[in-house]
This record gives sequence, structure tokens and C-alpha cells, in this order.
Amino acid sequence: MLSIFYKEINAFFSSLIGYFVVGIFLVFMGLTLFVFPQTSLLQYNFATLDQLFDLAPMVFLFLIPAITMRSFAEERQTGTIELLSTRPISDLKIVLGKYLACLTLVAFALLPTVLYYITVHQLGSPPGNLDSGAIIGSYIGLLLLSGVFVSIGVFASSLSDNQIVAFILATFLCFIFFYGFLYFSELPIFLGKGDDIVQMFGIDYHYRSISRGIVDTRDIIYFLSVIGLFIFFTLLSLDKQKG
Repeated sequence: MLSIFYKEINAFFSSLIGYFVVGIFLVFMGLTLFVFPQTSLLQYNFATLDQLFDLAPMVFLFLIPAITMRSFAEERQTGTIELLSTRPISDLKIVLGKYLACLTLVAFALLPTVLYYITVHQLGSPPGNLDSGAIIGSYIGLLLLSGVFVSIGVFASSLSDNQIVAFILATFLCFIFFYGFLYFSELPIFLGKGDDIVQMFGIDYHYRSISRGIVDTRDIIYFLSVIGLFIFFTLLSLDKQKG
């Protein structure tokens, strides 16, 4: 598994892919949080990072599928998937190696945003006057959300040898799991008759829960379950293709 992990990380950073992804994310978030007046944190009367955690999932909705689309699609397109399958390594380790490599790249993109926290921390009156517990919870929620998006993206990449198709499919599935259940809950058939239960199937419900600063085990179980489900689907996809 480690050999696959290192191979994927080297592939990201030996080309422009890794730097491009991290750079686009940081430039966009920097402009949004500190330059554009409608969303600038400098326009608020109190210290907060809410804008970061509100916008990041929407950015990841497109950014993470762009990272994961090459995971298996490129291997199938170039014919190296057959060579990979002949190695003395299980499909589970191959999938986990690629999954962890993509998730690590997302974590690299998130790491510099700690500077935003330090900046807002110093801008508080007095300095440090902000809800650090909620911010830590939001970071945990964002990492778990990223984990789900990556698992969906890797699964989508295993279904096609076309990276564009994998990107579109992953973006669609991420959208459904993040926003879809919220929209479904507002349909007349559910409104007032279990709409809260429908929302609980969506990522947004649990992400908002953790962002309050309270890390509930039910939210953790939800994220880990969805990640495990899509990794299982990826294994089924690979097994079907072998068959």
C-alpha cells in the first residue's frame, strides 16, 4: 500500500497537478476572504472564519474530483492497470493507497489556511477573541467531508477510462450527497413528515453539526461509513472489470 501511496504522491508533485490544485485553492480562498468586499473577513465587526468553512465545501465539490479523476481512469487509459493488478498486492491496498494519496494532497491544500486563523486571531479585539473550539471542529468536519469526496472521486474514476467522465460523475455524486438530501427534504412529500430524517442522510447536515464545535460520535460514524461504502463500491468495480 505504501508503494502505491508514494507513487501517487510523486505523480502529483512531479507534474504541475499538485501545485496547480493547491495554488488554485489558496488563491481563490485568499481573494474571497481578504480581497472581495462582499465576503472579506475584514468587513466583519467580529473575528470569524465562517466564510472559509462555508465556501470550502463548494470549492472542494469541483477541486477534489479534479484530483481523483486520474486515479484509475488514467491507469486504464494507459493500460497500466493490468500491470498493477499483477503485483503481489491486494485490490484493497491499491484502493487505499490511491485514496490516502489524494486525501493527503487535499490536506496539503488545507494546511496553509492555518495562516488565516493566525491572521484572524491577531485581528480580534482583544487578540484571540474568537471561537477556537468551533474552528477546530470545522477543520475536523472539513477533513471528514474531504474524505467522503475523495472516496466518491476514486469510485467514479474506477468506472471509466475517461478522466472527464470520471470528473463529471464524481462532481454529480458529491453534489447529491452534499446538497441533494437537503433539497429532497424540502419536497412536499417530506416537508413536515420526516424532512429532518432525510437531511440526516446528507453530508451537509453532519458537517454543520461538527462545525458548531461539538464532535458527535454519530457524525464521525456517518462520515466513516460513507467513506467505507464507496471504497467497497470501488473494490466491487475493480473486481467486476477483472471478471
